[in-house]
Amino acid sequence: MEDSTLSEQTCLRVLLLSAYDAVSHRYWREGLVDAFAEHKWEVQTLPPRYFNWRIRGNSLTWAFNQQEVLTQAYDLVIATSMTDLATLRGLVPSLAQCPTILYFHENQFAYPQNDQAHGGLEARMVTLYSALAADHVLFNSDYNRVTYITGVETLLKKLPDGVPPDVVSTILNKSAVLAVPLRKRNVQMRAEKSGNSCFTILWNHRWEYDKAPDRFFAALVKLKEAGINFKVNVVGQQFRQQPDVFEQHYIFLKDHINAWGMVEQVRYEALLRESHVVVSTALHDFQGLAVLEAVAAGCVAAVPDRLAYQEYIDTDQRYKSFLNDPAQESQCLSERLISLAGDFAQGHLDQASDVSGLFWSQQKGNYQSAFRKAMDLFATGHTGGCGGAGQYITPAGTEVR
Repeated sequence: MEDSTLSEQTCLRVLLLSAYDAVSHRYWREGLVDAFAEHKWEVQTLPPRYFNWRIRGNSLTWAFNQQEVLTQAYDLVIATSMTDLATLRGLVPSLAQCPTILYFHENQFAYPQNDQAHGGLEARMVTLYSALAADHVLFNSDYNRVTYITGVETLLKKLPDGVPPDVVSTILNKSAVLAVPLRKRNVQMRAEKSGNSCFTILWNHRWEYDKAPDRFFAALVKLKEAGINFKVNVVGQQFRQQPDVFEQHYIFLKDHINAWGMVEQVRYEALLRESHVVVSTALHDFQGLAVLEAVAAGCVAAVPDRLAYQEYIDTDQRYKSFLNDPAQESQCLSERLISLAGDFAQGHLDQASDVSGLFWSQQKGNYQSAFRKAMDLFATGHTGGCGGAGQYITPAGTEVR
């Protein structure tokens, strides 16, 4: 390969590992494989359940149950940050002889403290070791990277002794921000929404506490009390246990409900096209794919001025954030929605934020560069991990300098 150039015509054998294959992880990996159809992919996934076991045990599961697959010759390994990459490279030594990318959809340091499923020291240490073992580390937003690095720094300061001084700089020097790209299937022009005569609000998130649905429903109560004519689509992934606020507000809002609960993909995409505003009240969101897909479909955003939204959503479509004051934040959201409803009634609703730069058609080249960067770092031994030094020869016999 001349001048370390990885062209679109180059066919690589890539091992893709998604150790906790949640909805957003699946969305990313399917888009990745589709975008790089010229490569030969081996995809290994594990179901998104039993979080504590999954994040600590995935290396054990794969190393012994998929040894034949993992010991094949690959040009590149791409793993999600849930993957215990450090242990896996130890249990399967051939993986230590291949360039690796670790992709962070989220990090275990930035979840709300009351989220019992994602707060353990064990999970944080796994991601730390994996980041050190990887050749190249990618984050889906700068918010994700900053909170991860800050979390690592805070954790290391609490450890009693033996902490190397350059752990954080090692990770930073081989890290970059690369968003999960959007797929164009949901893009619609605003004109196609004009047939809907009722102002329609979309809330399309996991039905869990960290998405703060109580703040959203409190705002809707204020809209109803103000006599605003609106419809609402409350959709998203549901679980056996979910906040009581959904059931508590269903009857109260029944006359305003257009869609409720989990819907099929075709129906979901139709709801994106039909809705005028997409709302978030999230306490944490590392990129906000649900919001971005709705924005790509022409929805105006009404999101708090925090988290990754500051990177992707226009300033005037972010309402004031009061993270520790739910009542005040709900008031700000309701005022924003009432204002948008008035704009809609007068026929001059704002345009959606421009997220066209996040489509795969625009991001493929950046991913191509990330592949090349991982290979270059591995080949030169400048990763801070255990990658080999010198030249790397692909199974096809081509040289990466």
